[in-house]
Amino acid sequence: MPGRRRPTRRIQVGKVAIGGGAPIAVQSMTNTDTRDVTATVAQIKRLAAAGCEIVRLAVPDQEAARALAKIKALVDIPLIADIHFDYRLALAALESGVDGLRLNPGNIGGPGRVKAVVKEAAARRVPIRIGVNAGSLEKEALAAYGGVTAEAMVASALKHIRLLEDLDFREIKVSLKASEVPLMLAAYRLLAEKVDYPLHLGVTEAGRGLEGAVKSAVGIGILLAEGIGDTIRVSLTGDPVQEVIAGFAILRALGLRQQGIELISCPTCGRCQLDLDAVAARVQEELRGIKKPLKVAVMGCAVNGPGEARQADIGIACGPGFGLLFRHGRPIRKVKEEDLARALVEEVKRLAAERREKG
Repeated sequence: MPGRRRPTRRIQVGKVAIGGGAPIAVQSMTNTDTRDVTATVAQIKRLAAAGCEIVRLAVPDQEAARALAKIKALVDIPLIADIHFDYRLALAALESGVDGLRLNPGNIGGPGRVKAVVKEAAARRVPIRIGVNAGSLEKEALAAYGGVTAEAMVASALKHIRLLEDLDFREIKVSLKASEVPLMLAAYRLLAEKVDYPLHLGVTEAGRGLEGAVKSAVGIGILLAEGIGDTIRVSLTGDPVQEVIAGFAILRALGLRQQGIELISCPTCGRCQLDLDAVAARVQEELRGIKKPLKVAVMGCAVNGPGEARQADIGIACGPGFGLLFRHGRPIRKVKEEDLARALVEEVKRLAAERREKG
Protein backbone atom coordinates (compact mmCIF):
# COMPACT_ATOMS: atom_id res chain seq x y z
CA MET A 1 0.00 0.00 0.00
CA PRO A 2 1.20 3.57 -0.70
CA GLY A 3 2.58 5.53 2.22
CA ARG A 4 0.67 8.33 3.92
CA ARG A 5 0.05 11.23 1.55
CA ARG A 6 2.41 14.14 2.04
CA PRO A 7 0.39 17.00 3.59
CA THR A 8 0.12 20.02 1.29
CA ARG A 9 -1.79 23.19 0.79
CA ARG A 10 -4.96 22.84 -1.26
CA ILE A 11 -5.54 24.86 -4.40
CA GLN A 12 -8.51 24.95 -6.74
CA VAL A 13 -8.24 24.55 -10.52
CA GLY A 14 -11.76 25.35 -11.63
CA LYS A 15 -13.96 22.67 -10.11
CA VAL A 16 -11.02 20.35 -9.32
CA ALA A 17 -9.28 20.50 -5.94
CA ILE A 18 -5.55 19.77 -5.92
CA GLY A 19 -3.59 18.83 -2.79
CA GLY A 20 -4.71 18.94 0.81
CA GLY A 21 -5.90 15.34 0.67
CA ALA A 22 -7.99 15.74 -2.49
CA PRO A 23 -8.04 12.77 -4.92
CA ILE A 24 -5.00 12.70 -7.21
CA ALA A 25 -6.16 14.33 -10.45
CA VAL A 26 -5.32 13.07 -13.93
CA GLN A 27 -4.31 15.69 -16.48
CA SER A 28 -3.43 15.72 -20.17
CA MET A 29 -2.52 18.26 -22.84
CA THR A 30 -4.03 18.83 -26.25
CA ASN A 31 -1.80 18.41 -29.30
CA THR A 32 -4.12 20.26 -31.67
CA ASP A 33 -3.52 23.83 -32.81
CA THR A 34 -5.24 25.84 -30.07
CA ARG A 35 -6.28 28.38 -32.69
CA ASP A 36 -8.36 25.64 -34.34
CA VAL A 37 -11.30 25.78 -31.94
CA THR A 38 -13.29 22.98 -33.56
CA ALA A 39 -10.44 20.46 -33.52
CA THR A 40 -9.34 21.44 -30.02
CA VAL A 41 -12.83 21.19 -28.53
CA ALA A 42 -13.32 17.79 -30.17
CA GLN A 43 -10.09 16.52 -28.63
CA ILE A 44 -10.92 17.94 -25.19
CA LYS A 45 -14.29 16.18 -25.27
CA ARG A 46 -12.56 12.89 -26.11
CA LEU A 47 -10.16 13.45 -23.21
CA ALA A 48 -13.03 14.22 -20.83
CA ALA A 49 -14.91 11.11 -21.97
CA ALA A 50 -11.81 9.06 -21.10
CA GLY A 51 -11.84 10.52 -17.56
CA CYS A 52 -9.39 13.43 -17.92
CA GLU A 53 -9.98 15.98 -15.17
CA ILE A 54 -7.80 18.93 -16.26
CA VAL A 55 -6.59 19.86 -19.75
CA ARG A 56 -3.60 22.06 -20.62
CA LEU A 57 -3.34 23.95 -23.92
CA ALA A 58 -0.36 25.57 -25.63
CA VAL A 59 -0.71 29.34 -26.09
CA PRO A 60 1.93 30.41 -28.63
CA ASP A 61 0.35 33.73 -29.64
CA GLN A 62 -2.51 36.16 -29.07
CA GLU A 63 -4.80 34.36 -31.50
CA ALA A 64 -4.45 31.20 -29.43
CA ALA A 65 -5.06 33.18 -26.23
CA ARG A 66 -8.28 34.63 -27.65
CA ALA A 67 -9.39 31.19 -28.84
CA LEU A 68 -9.34 29.98 -25.24
CA ALA A 69 -12.51 31.93 -24.48
CA LYS A 70 -14.38 30.16 -27.30
CA ILE A 71 -13.03 26.78 -26.22
CA LYS A 72 -13.91 27.44 -22.58
CA ALA A 73 -17.53 28.12 -23.54
CA LEU A 74 -17.83 24.75 -25.28
CA VAL A 75 -16.32 22.35 -22.74
CA ASP A 76 -16.97 21.42 -19.12
CA ILE A 77 -13.47 20.75 -17.83
CA PRO A 78 -10.86 23.06 -16.25
CA LEU A 79 -8.39 24.52 -18.75
CA ILE A 80 -4.78 25.50 -18.08
CA ALA A 81 -2.90 27.88 -20.38
CA ASP A 82 0.71 26.91 -21.09
CA ILE A 83 2.70 30.16 -21.34
CA HIS A 84 6.31 30.85 -22.23
CA PHE A 85 8.30 34.09 -22.55
CA ASP A 86 5.49 36.61 -23.18
CA TYR A 87 3.60 37.87 -20.13
CA ARG A 88 0.95 39.40 -22.37
CA LEU A 89 -0.15 35.89 -23.37
CA ALA A 90 -0.73 35.08 -19.70
CA LEU A 91 -2.84 38.23 -19.28
CA ALA A 92 -4.85 37.42 -22.41
CA ALA A 93 -5.38 33.83 -21.28
CA LEU A 94 -6.66 35.04 -17.92
CA GLU A 95 -9.02 37.42 -19.70
CA SER A 96 -10.29 34.43 -21.70
CA GLY A 97 -11.27 32.74 -18.44
CA VAL A 98 -8.72 29.94 -18.03
CA ASP A 99 -8.68 28.05 -14.74
CA GLY A 100 -4.91 27.88 -14.37
CA LEU A 101 -1.57 29.05 -15.74
CA ARG A 102 1.55 27.02 -16.31
CA LEU A 103 4.62 29.24 -16.54
CA ASN A 104 7.99 30.08 -15.09
CA PRO A 105 7.85 33.58 -13.58
CA GLY A 106 11.51 34.10 -14.36
CA ASN A 107 11.10 33.80 -18.14
CA ILE A 108 8.17 36.16 -18.75
CA GLY A 109 10.05 39.41 -18.17
CA GLY A 110 11.09 41.61 -15.27
CA PRO A 111 9.44 42.12 -11.86
CA GLY A 112 6.83 44.53 -13.23
CA ARG A 113 5.55 41.99 -15.74
CA VAL A 114 5.49 39.18 -13.18
CA LYS A 115 3.57 41.46 -10.83
CA ALA A 116 1.00 42.26 -13.52
CA VAL A 117 0.32 38.57 -14.16
CA VAL A 118 0.19 37.68 -10.47
CA LYS A 119 -2.16 40.58 -9.69
CA GLU A 120 -4.59 39.45 -12.39
CA ALA A 121 -4.33 35.77 -11.40
CA ALA A 122 -4.98 36.63 -7.76
CA ALA A 123 -8.00 38.76 -8.65
CA ARG A 124 -9.48 35.85 -10.60
CA ARG A 125 -8.38 33.22 -8.04
CA VAL A 126 -6.44 31.39 -10.74
CA PRO A 127 -3.52 29.21 -9.55
CA ILE A 128 -0.10 29.11 -11.21
CA ARG A 129 1.96 26.00 -11.83
CA ILE A 130 5.68 26.60 -11.75
CA GLY A 131 6.95 24.13 -14.33
CA VAL A 132 10.65 23.31 -14.06
CA ASN A 133 12.03 21.11 -16.83
CA ALA A 134 15.48 19.52 -16.86
CA GLY A 135 15.82 20.42 -20.53
CA SER A 136 15.39 24.16 -20.04
CA LEU A 137 17.14 25.09 -16.79
CA GLU A 138 18.52 28.61 -16.47
CA LYS A 139 22.25 29.11 -17.13
CA GLU A 140 22.72 30.32 -13.56
CA ALA A 141 21.38 27.07 -12.09
CA LEU A 142 23.45 24.95 -14.46
CA ALA A 143 26.62 26.88 -13.58
CA ALA A 144 25.98 26.84 -9.83
CA TYR A 145 25.38 23.08 -9.67
CA GLY A 146 27.67 21.84 -12.41
CA GLY A 147 24.98 20.83 -14.88
CA VAL A 148 21.52 19.28 -14.80
CA THR A 149 21.11 17.92 -11.27
CA ALA A 150 18.24 17.47 -8.86
CA GLU A 151 19.71 20.29 -6.77
CA ALA A 152 19.77 22.62 -9.78
CA MET A 153 16.14 21.83 -10.59
CA VAL A 154 15.03 22.45 -7.02
CA ALA A 155 17.01 25.70 -6.83
CA SER A 156 15.23 26.87 -9.98
CA ALA A 157 11.84 25.95 -8.52
CA LEU A 158 12.57 27.73 -5.23
CA LYS A 159 13.71 30.85 -7.07
CA HIS A 160 10.41 31.00 -8.97
CA ILE A 161 8.39 30.20 -5.85
CA ARG A 162 10.02 33.12 -4.03
CA LEU A 163 9.10 35.47 -6.88
CA LEU A 164 5.44 34.63 -6.33
CA GLU A 165 5.62 34.56 -2.55
CA ASP A 166 7.21 38.00 -2.52
CA LEU A 167 3.99 39.19 -4.19
CA ASP A 168 1.94 37.43 -1.50
CA PHE A 169 0.73 34.80 -3.99
CA ARG A 170 0.53 31.21 -2.77
CA GLU A 171 -1.97 29.56 -5.10
CA ILE A 172 0.91 27.52 -6.45
CA LYS A 173 1.66 24.01 -7.59
CA VAL A 174 5.06 22.85 -8.82
CA SER A 175 6.46 20.31 -11.27
CA LEU A 176 10.06 19.13 -11.69
CA LYS A 177 10.03 17.08 -14.85
CA ALA A 178 12.89 15.19 -16.44
CA SER A 179 13.10 12.46 -19.04
CA GLU A 180 15.44 10.47 -16.78
CA VAL A 181 13.49 8.73 -14.04
CA PRO A 182 16.25 8.76 -11.35
CA LEU A 183 16.75 12.51 -11.83
CA MET A 184 13.02 13.18 -11.67
CA LEU A 185 12.69 11.09 -8.50
CA ALA A 186 15.56 12.84 -6.76
CA ALA A 187 14.26 16.31 -7.64
CA TYR A 188 10.72 15.70 -6.41
CA ARG A 189 11.92 14.07 -3.19
CA LEU A 190 14.20 17.00 -2.46
CA LEU A 191 11.56 19.65 -3.11
CA ALA A 192 8.96 17.72 -1.10
CA GLU A 193 11.15 18.25 1.96
CA LYS A 194 11.33 22.01 1.44
CA VAL A 195 7.83 23.25 0.55
CA ASP A 196 4.22 22.36 1.25
CA TYR A 197 2.84 23.24 -2.18
CA PRO A 198 1.04 20.50 -4.13
CA LEU A 199 3.20 18.73 -6.69
CA HIS A 200 2.31 17.85 -10.29
CA LEU A 201 4.13 14.64 -11.27
CA GLY A 202 5.37 13.57 -14.67
CA VAL A 203 8.25 12.07 -16.61
CA THR A 204 8.66 14.49 -19.49
CA GLU A 205 9.21 13.26 -23.04
CA ALA A 206 8.64 9.71 -21.80
CA GLY A 207 8.30 8.36 -25.34
CA ARG A 208 5.51 6.52 -27.09
CA GLY A 209 3.31 3.54 -26.48
CA LEU A 210 4.30 0.81 -24.07
CA GLU A 211 7.82 2.08 -23.43
CA GLY A 212 6.62 5.57 -22.54
CA ALA A 213 3.84 4.24 -20.33
CA VAL A 214 6.23 1.96 -18.45
CA LYS A 215 8.74 4.76 -17.93
CA SER A 216 5.99 7.04 -16.63
CA ALA A 217 4.52 4.34 -14.42
CA VAL A 218 7.89 3.72 -12.78
CA GLY A 219 8.64 7.39 -12.09
CA ILE A 220 5.14 8.52 -11.13
CA GLY A 221 4.30 5.27 -9.36
CA ILE A 222 7.37 5.27 -7.10
CA LEU A 223 6.65 8.81 -5.89
CA LEU A 224 2.95 8.14 -5.37
CA ALA A 225 3.83 5.01 -3.39
CA GLU A 226 5.97 7.26 -1.16
CA GLY A 227 3.03 9.62 -0.63
CA ILE A 228 4.41 12.33 -2.92
CA GLY A 229 2.22 13.83 -5.65
CA ASP A 230 -1.15 15.50 -5.98
CA THR A 231 -1.84 15.49 -9.72
CA ILE A 232 -0.24 13.62 -12.63
CA ARG A 233 0.26 13.68 -16.35
CA VAL A 234 1.62 10.75 -18.35
CA SER A 235 3.46 12.38 -21.28
CA LEU A 236 3.18 10.15 -24.35
CA THR A 237 3.81 10.80 -28.02
CA GLY A 238 0.58 10.43 -29.99
CA ASP A 239 -3.08 10.44 -29.01
CA PRO A 240 -3.39 12.17 -25.59
CA VAL A 241 -6.34 9.96 -24.67
CA GLN A 242 -3.76 7.23 -24.07
CA GLU A 243 -2.18 9.48 -21.42
CA VAL A 244 -5.44 9.52 -19.48
CA ILE A 245 -5.90 5.75 -19.73
CA ALA A 246 -2.32 5.22 -18.51
CA GLY A 247 -2.75 7.75 -15.70
CA PHE A 248 -5.78 6.03 -14.25
CA ALA A 249 -4.09 2.65 -14.66
CA ILE A 250 -1.21 3.87 -12.48
CA LEU A 251 -3.56 5.20 -9.80
CA ARG A 252 -5.70 2.06 -9.91
CA ALA A 253 -2.66 -0.22 -9.58
CA LEU A 254 -1.67 1.62 -6.39
CA GLY A 255 -5.21 1.60 -5.01
CA LEU A 256 -5.33 5.42 -5.09
CA ARG A 257 -8.28 5.90 -7.45
CA GLN A 258 -11.04 3.53 -8.43
CA GLN A 259 -12.58 4.52 -11.74
CA GLY A 260 -13.58 2.52 -14.77
CA ILE A 261 -12.77 -1.06 -15.67
CA GLU A 262 -9.80 -2.88 -14.20
CA LEU A 263 -9.17 -5.72 -16.63
CA ILE A 264 -7.54 -8.86 -15.23
CA SER A 265 -6.37 -11.16 -18.01
CA CYS A 266 -3.83 -13.95 -18.02
CA PRO A 267 -0.66 -13.76 -20.16
CA THR A 268 -1.66 -17.11 -21.78
CA CYS A 269 0.43 -20.25 -22.02
CA GLY A 270 0.26 -23.65 -23.73
CA ARG A 271 -2.83 -24.56 -21.72
CA CYS A 272 -4.89 -21.78 -23.31
CA GLN A 273 -6.98 -23.16 -26.18
CA LEU A 274 -8.53 -19.99 -27.63
CA ASP A 275 -7.49 -16.55 -28.87
CA LEU A 276 -7.73 -14.94 -25.43
CA ASP A 277 -5.96 -11.77 -26.54
CA ALA A 278 -8.70 -11.07 -29.09
CA VAL A 279 -11.41 -11.62 -26.47
CA ALA A 280 -9.65 -9.39 -23.91
CA ALA A 281 -9.00 -6.65 -26.49
CA ARG A 282 -12.64 -6.54 -27.55
CA VAL A 283 -13.86 -6.51 -23.95
CA GLN A 284 -11.45 -3.71 -23.00
CA GLU A 285 -12.40 -1.57 -25.98
CA GLU A 286 -16.16 -1.99 -25.62
CA LEU A 287 -16.06 -1.18 -21.90
CA ARG A 288 -13.79 1.87 -22.25
CA GLY A 289 -16.55 4.38 -21.54
CA ILE A 290 -17.72 2.87 -18.23
CA LYS A 291 -16.82 5.08 -15.27
CA LYS A 292 -18.08 2.86 -12.43
CA PRO A 293 -15.16 0.99 -10.82
CA LEU A 294 -15.50 -2.68 -11.77
CA LYS A 295 -13.02 -5.55 -11.85
CA VAL A 296 -13.39 -7.76 -14.92
CA ALA A 297 -11.45 -11.00 -15.41
CA VAL A 298 -10.77 -12.73 -18.73
CA MET A 299 -8.95 -15.98 -17.95
CA GLY A 300 -7.76 -18.66 -20.33
CA CYS A 301 -7.51 -21.96 -18.46
CA ALA A 302 -8.60 -24.02 -15.46
CA VAL A 303 -5.49 -23.40 -13.30
CA ASN A 304 -5.97 -19.79 -12.10
CA GLY A 305 -9.01 -18.98 -14.21
CA PRO A 306 -11.89 -19.95 -11.91
CA GLY A 307 -10.24 -18.35 -8.88
CA GLU A 308 -9.53 -15.03 -10.59
CA ALA A 309 -12.98 -15.01 -12.21
CA ARG A 310 -14.62 -15.55 -8.81
CA GLN A 311 -12.68 -12.67 -7.26
CA ALA A 312 -13.74 -10.23 -9.99
CA ASP A 313 -17.09 -8.45 -10.19
CA ILE A 314 -17.61 -10.16 -13.54
CA GLY A 315 -15.30 -12.81 -14.92
CA ILE A 316 -14.99 -15.60 -17.38
CA ALA A 317 -12.85 -18.74 -17.09
CA CYS A 318 -12.31 -20.38 -20.46
CA GLY A 319 -12.00 -24.01 -21.41
CA PRO A 320 -11.89 -25.75 -24.81
CA GLY A 321 -14.72 -24.27 -26.87
CA PHE A 322 -16.55 -22.58 -24.00
CA GLY A 323 -16.23 -20.33 -20.95
CA LEU A 324 -17.87 -20.21 -17.55
CA LEU A 325 -19.28 -16.75 -16.73
CA PHE A 326 -19.05 -15.59 -13.10
CA ARG A 327 -20.82 -12.72 -11.36
CA HIS A 328 -19.76 -11.76 -7.84
CA GLY A 329 -18.06 -15.10 -7.35
CA ARG A 330 -20.92 -17.31 -8.55
CA PRO A 331 -20.99 -19.15 -11.89
CA ILE A 332 -24.10 -18.05 -13.76
CA ARG A 333 -23.88 -19.83 -17.11
CA LYS A 334 -21.75 -21.52 -19.77
CA VAL A 335 -20.99 -19.51 -22.91
CA LYS A 336 -19.81 -20.75 -26.30
CA GLU A 337 -16.35 -19.58 -27.38
CA GLU A 338 -17.70 -17.38 -30.19
CA ASP A 339 -20.01 -15.59 -27.73
CA LEU A 340 -17.53 -15.01 -24.90
CA ALA A 341 -16.72 -11.34 -25.49
CA ARG A 342 -20.32 -10.36 -26.21
CA ALA A 343 -21.68 -12.16 -23.13
CA LEU A 344 -19.04 -10.68 -20.85
CA VAL A 345 -19.57 -7.14 -22.13
CA GLU A 346 -23.35 -7.44 -21.75
CA GLU A 347 -23.05 -8.69 -18.18
CA VAL A 348 -20.63 -5.91 -17.21
CA LYS A 349 -22.87 -3.23 -18.73
CA ARG A 350 -25.84 -4.70 -16.89
CA LEU A 351 -23.99 -4.55 -13.57
CA ALA A 352 -22.74 -1.00 -14.25
CA ALA A 353 -26.30 0.14 -14.99
CA GLU A 354 -27.55 -1.44 -11.75
CA ARG A 355 -24.90 0.40 -9.76
CA ARG A 356 -25.73 3.70 -11.46
CA GLU A 357 -29.37 3.26 -10.46
CA LYS A 358 -28.35 2.66 -6.86
CA GLY A 359 -26.18 5.79 -6.96
